[in-house]
Amino acid sequence: MSVDVDGSRFVDDVDPRTLLVQHLRERLGKVGTVVGCDTSNCGSCTVLMGAGPDAVAHSVKSCSVLAVQADGASVTTIEGLAGPDGSLHAVQRAFHELHALQCGYCTPGMIMSAVDLLRDNPDPTEEEIREGLSGNLCRCTGYQNIVRAVQAAAATLREQAGVPQEVGA
Repeated sequence: MSVDVDGSRFVDDVDPRTLLVQHLRERLGKVGTVVGCDTSNCGSCTVLMGAGPDAVAHSVKSCSVLAVQADGASVTTIEGLAGPDGSLHAVQRAFHELHALQCGYCTPGMIMSAVDLLRDNPDPTEEEIREGLSGNLCRCTGYQNIVRAVQAAAATLREQAGVPQEVGA
Protein backbone atom coordinates (compact mmCIF):
# COMPACT_ATOMS: atom_id res chain seq x y z
CA MET A 1 0.00 0.00 0.00
CA SER A 2 1.01 3.61 -0.49
CA VAL A 3 -0.27 6.37 1.78
CA ASP A 4 0.61 10.01 2.48
CA VAL A 5 0.82 10.56 6.23
CA ASP A 6 1.44 14.06 7.55
CA GLY A 7 2.90 15.09 4.20
CA SER A 8 5.25 12.13 3.73
CA ARG A 9 4.67 9.19 1.37
CA PHE A 10 4.95 5.70 2.88
CA VAL A 11 4.96 2.50 0.84
CA ASP A 12 4.64 -0.71 2.81
CA ASP A 13 3.43 -4.30 2.70
CA VAL A 14 0.55 -4.55 5.12
CA ASP A 15 -1.30 -7.55 6.50
CA PRO A 16 -4.91 -7.16 5.28
CA ARG A 17 -6.17 -7.45 8.89
CA THR A 18 -4.06 -4.53 10.19
CA LEU A 19 -6.06 -1.58 11.42
CA LEU A 20 -5.04 1.89 10.33
CA VAL A 21 -4.40 2.89 13.96
CA GLN A 22 -2.01 -0.05 14.35
CA HIS A 23 -0.18 0.83 11.15
CA LEU A 24 0.14 4.48 12.14
CA ARG A 25 1.44 3.70 15.62
CA GLU A 26 3.46 0.52 15.15
CA ARG A 27 4.92 0.93 11.64
CA LEU A 28 5.02 4.71 11.19
CA GLY A 29 5.61 5.83 14.79
CA LYS A 30 2.60 8.15 14.89
CA VAL A 31 1.93 7.43 18.57
CA GLY A 32 -0.13 10.60 19.07
CA THR A 33 -2.98 8.63 17.51
CA VAL A 34 -4.26 6.90 20.62
CA VAL A 35 -5.89 3.47 20.91
CA GLY A 36 -8.73 4.05 23.33
CA CYS A 37 -11.32 1.32 23.03
CA ASP A 38 -10.82 -0.73 19.81
CA THR A 39 -14.56 -0.49 19.23
CA SER A 40 -14.82 2.98 17.61
CA ASN A 41 -16.87 4.25 20.55
CA CYS A 42 -14.44 6.73 22.11
CA GLY A 43 -12.91 8.56 19.13
CA SER A 44 -9.42 8.83 20.65
CA CYS A 45 -7.93 7.38 17.46
CA THR A 46 -9.51 9.96 15.14
CA VAL A 47 -7.43 11.12 12.18
CA LEU A 48 -8.24 13.08 9.03
CA MET A 49 -8.34 11.00 5.85
CA GLY A 50 -8.95 11.99 2.25
CA ALA A 51 -9.03 9.99 -0.97
CA GLY A 52 -5.75 11.54 -2.10
CA PRO A 53 -3.35 14.43 -1.56
CA ASP A 54 -5.76 17.03 -3.00
CA ALA A 55 -8.98 15.52 -1.63
CA VAL A 56 -10.87 17.01 1.29
CA ALA A 57 -10.01 14.99 4.37
CA HIS A 58 -12.64 14.07 6.92
CA SER A 59 -12.35 12.69 10.41
CA VAL A 60 -12.35 8.90 10.67
CA LYS A 61 -11.85 6.61 13.62
CA SER A 62 -8.68 4.82 12.62
CA CYS A 63 -9.56 1.76 14.71
CA SER A 64 -12.47 1.12 12.35
CA VAL A 65 -10.48 1.47 9.12
CA LEU A 66 -8.23 -1.23 7.73
CA ALA A 67 -4.81 0.07 6.76
CA VAL A 68 -5.28 -1.25 3.22
CA GLN A 69 -8.36 0.97 2.90
CA ALA A 70 -6.01 3.95 3.18
CA ASP A 71 -4.11 2.86 0.07
CA GLY A 72 -3.71 5.98 -2.09
CA ALA A 73 -5.16 8.19 0.62
CA SER A 74 -3.83 11.16 2.52
CA VAL A 75 -3.90 10.93 6.31
CA THR A 76 -3.25 13.67 8.84
CA THR A 77 -2.54 12.70 12.43
CA ILE A 78 -2.30 14.96 15.48
CA GLU A 79 1.45 15.19 14.80
CA GLY A 80 0.75 16.53 11.32
CA LEU A 81 -1.39 19.48 12.39
CA ALA A 82 1.46 21.67 13.58
CA GLY A 83 2.97 24.07 11.10
CA PRO A 84 6.29 23.37 9.38
CA ASP A 85 7.98 25.62 11.96
CA GLY A 86 6.45 23.62 14.81
CA SER A 87 3.77 26.21 15.57
CA LEU A 88 0.60 24.71 16.94
CA HIS A 89 -2.59 24.61 14.89
CA ALA A 90 -5.21 27.05 16.21
CA VAL A 91 -7.25 24.19 17.70
CA GLN A 92 -4.19 22.69 19.43
CA ARG A 93 -3.27 26.11 20.82
CA ALA A 94 -6.80 26.79 22.06
CA PHE A 95 -7.00 23.39 23.79
CA HIS A 96 -3.72 24.18 25.55
CA GLU A 97 -4.53 27.77 26.48
CA LEU A 98 -8.09 27.07 27.67
CA HIS A 99 -7.25 23.86 29.55
CA ALA A 100 -9.53 21.74 27.38
CA LEU A 101 -8.01 18.54 28.63
CA GLN A 102 -7.39 16.77 31.85
CA CYS A 103 -5.65 13.43 31.43
CA GLY A 104 -5.15 14.15 27.71
CA TYR A 105 -6.09 10.71 26.46
CA CYS A 106 -9.05 11.88 24.35
CA THR A 107 -7.36 15.13 23.29
CA PRO A 108 -5.84 14.02 19.94
CA GLY A 109 -9.18 12.67 18.72
CA MET A 110 -11.11 15.69 20.04
CA ILE A 111 -8.73 18.05 18.27
CA MET A 112 -8.92 16.15 14.97
CA SER A 113 -12.72 16.08 15.10
CA ALA A 114 -12.79 19.80 15.94
CA VAL A 115 -10.54 20.59 12.96
CA ASP A 116 -12.93 18.70 10.67
CA LEU A 117 -15.95 20.43 12.23
CA LEU A 118 -14.45 23.91 11.83
CA ARG A 119 -13.49 23.29 8.22
CA ASP A 120 -17.13 22.49 7.43
CA ASN A 121 -18.66 25.03 9.83
CA PRO A 122 -16.33 27.95 10.65
CA ASP A 123 -18.77 29.56 13.10
CA PRO A 124 -20.56 26.77 14.99
CA THR A 125 -22.93 27.31 17.87
CA GLU A 126 -22.29 25.59 21.19
CA GLU A 127 -24.91 23.00 20.26
CA GLU A 128 -23.25 22.38 16.88
CA ILE A 129 -19.88 21.93 18.58
CA ARG A 130 -21.32 19.42 21.03
CA GLU A 131 -22.98 17.56 18.16
CA GLY A 132 -19.80 17.69 16.05
CA LEU A 133 -17.77 16.17 18.88
CA SER A 134 -20.43 13.67 19.96
CA GLY A 135 -18.40 10.75 18.55
CA ASN A 136 -15.57 11.54 20.95
CA LEU A 137 -15.74 10.70 24.63
CA CYS A 138 -13.91 12.42 27.44
CA ARG A 139 -14.03 10.62 30.74
CA CYS A 140 -12.42 13.42 32.79
CA THR A 141 -14.06 16.75 31.98
CA GLY A 142 -17.49 18.25 31.77
CA TYR A 143 -16.75 19.34 28.17
CA GLN A 144 -17.13 23.05 29.03
CA ASN A 145 -13.50 23.93 28.34
CA ILE A 146 -13.48 21.74 25.25
CA VAL A 147 -16.42 23.69 23.82
CA ARG A 148 -14.79 27.00 24.78
CA ALA A 149 -11.55 25.95 23.10
CA VAL A 150 -13.37 25.06 19.87
CA GLN A 151 -15.17 28.42 19.96
CA ALA A 152 -11.86 30.25 20.50
CA ALA A 153 -10.16 28.29 17.73
CA ALA A 154 -13.06 29.05 15.40
CA ALA A 155 -12.66 32.78 16.07
CA THR A 156 -8.90 32.55 15.48
CA LEU A 157 -9.33 30.64 12.22
CA ARG A 158 -11.96 33.11 10.98
CA GLU A 159 -9.60 35.98 11.83
CA GLN A 160 -6.71 34.27 10.03
CA ALA A 161 -8.99 33.82 7.00
CA GLY A 162 -9.92 37.51 7.07
CA VAL A 163 -13.57 36.92 7.93
CA PRO A 164 -15.00 40.05 9.58
CA GLN A 165 -15.95 39.56 13.23
CA GLU A 166 -19.31 40.71 14.56
CA VAL A 167 -19.21 43.76 16.82
CA GLY A 168 -19.45 42.58 20.40
CA ALA A 169 -18.64 39.00 19.47
